[in-house]
Amino acid sequence: MSGPRTKGSDMDKSFKIALTAFLITAGVIKGAPALAAQPIENVSIVRTADLDLTRKAGRIALDHRLASAAAEVCGTASNADLVGSNEVRECRADVLTKARADTAQLASRGSIAVVAAR
Repeated sequence: MSGPRTKGSDMDKSFKIALTAFLITAGVIKGAPALAAQPIENVSIVRTADLDLTRKAGRIALDHRLASAAAEVCGTASNADLVGSNEVRECRADVLTKARADTAQLASRGSIAVVAAR
């Protein structure tokens, strides 16, 4: 049988609970910047299996698909946000440059991954 509860043991228990909650909260807050520092990758898969890249029409269709995928992974910015608009424009240019460089090598696999870290 347990003895009568004392005020001290209740205070110790409350203190332990409060201390544990504080430590958990502090750990989450301390770790948040590390998680936030990781850029998020947006990925779009461009299918190429149905295109004949030896023909001009196939290459044009692929370029349209790559441009659409770049717009999708880089997102948009408000027209009033000049810095954001410039970042989106740079993102699209970088993504298209990388995707076009990979086209010859990756198109034979049937798809190209278009990736932007934002």
